[in-house]
Amino acid sequence: MNNENIKILSTEILSDNWYTLNKITFEYKKKDGTVQTQNREAYDRGNGATILLYNKENQTVILTRQFRLPTYLNGNESGMLIETCAGLLDKDNPETAIKRETEEETGYKIKDVQKVFEAYMSPGSVTEILYFFTAEYSKDMKVSEGGGHHEEQENIEVLELPFQNALEMIKTGEIKDGKTIMLLQYAQINALIKS
Repeated sequence: MNNENIKILSTEILSDNWYTLNKITFEYKKKDGTVQTQNREAYDRGNGATILLYNKENQTVILTRQFRLPTYLNGNESGMLIETCAGLLDKDNPETAIKRETEEETGYKIKDVQKVFEAYMSPGSVTEILYFFTAEYSKDMKVSEGGGHHEEQENIEVLELPFQNALEMIKTGEIKDGKTIMLLQYAQINALIKS
């Protein structure tokens, strides 16, 4: 942290039940030279990775569906969300983490992944940076049914969908997850799956 216009005055932990919610008090030097004292809350859940698995020959993608409480609380009637496979790094490098998460969640053991970009998904309140990957998959890479880890209370349904159907699901609102939309559109723009 080297922004000379920012000086952290204090950090107060508001909650560290699931992840860590901090209240930060800091000074911010504006362009005109005046200094403001501000307070913000920042949720630190660690960094994560996400991946779009695609099959060129069959023109399909692998997505997941699982219950997401925040979406339920914000009007998603079932709380179920269709997403690309994703997970926290848990002290691994992004490539190792996404290979682990892919096998845990989807049941596919992949070797080669392509990092495509990084993005902050909710920079106003969450510290997480997300590493985005793509990888080709085939049936012979399937080593289990996936579904996530029981001890992590994951109950993940694995979906194999035609790529064009997945793109259409963005338009219909069936897919509302930001990282998923970004990766599907990346695949479309870069012609990873040619129709």
